[in-house]
Amino acid sequence: MRLFLASYRFGEHYDVFAELAGAPGPIAVIANACDSWPGARTAAVTSELVPLRKLGFVPQEVDLREYAGRPDRLRRTLSRFPALWVRGGNTFVLRAQFARSGADTVIPELLAADSFLYAGYSAGACVLGPHLRGLETSDDPREVHPTCGIDPIWEGLGLIDRPIVAHLNSPTDPEGAGNTLAARFRADGTPHWALTDADAVVRNGSEMRVYSD
Repeated sequence: MRLFLASYRFGEHYDVFAELAGAPGPIAVIANACDSWPGARTAAVTSELVPLRKLGFVPQEVDLREYAGRPDRLRRTLSRFPALWVRGGNTFVLRAQFARSGADTVIPELLAADSFLYAGYSAGACVLGPHLRGLETSDDPREVHPTCGIDPIWEGLGLIDRPIVAHLNSPTDPEGAGNTLAARFRADGTPHWALTDADAVVRNGSEMRVYSD
């Protein structure tokens, strides 16, 4: 299993991502964390595609809304890509779209077979944790039902053994929600990874490593 999980894009560790991904080629882009932003969603997708193209990748959006209730079709689509890029946004909306499309089953299956590299940042990283509790301080669960038609799901995919707290000391989090949540987890004794926008958590096989700035 190969995972590259960051607070913001590659952080300061594009070299690590590049080593895991291999030579630039096709990469699937999932931007469904932005589905509750109808006026800004197109720009959010473009903001991922353009930088990836500049790095030599051939990105293609895989919109999970088109796969609702069609997990077999999603499995066939994702199996064609050597890498998957999952951008940030609302973690609860992303988790709901994973459930509706079957991505929450398909992606773990493909990762177990080492079919691709999963690279995700912010919501795209947080969704892999054991749970989403605490993220309601930065992401609004109330956006899930009007966007996805189902109730919020509080369980993550459980592909990593502790939650990720993104945007520590970050200008992208001016209210300091990430710092507050990390402090709460520390006080509770809850194991977690608190990442600045420069950091990344990487799994390669059975090895887990945190890359700090």
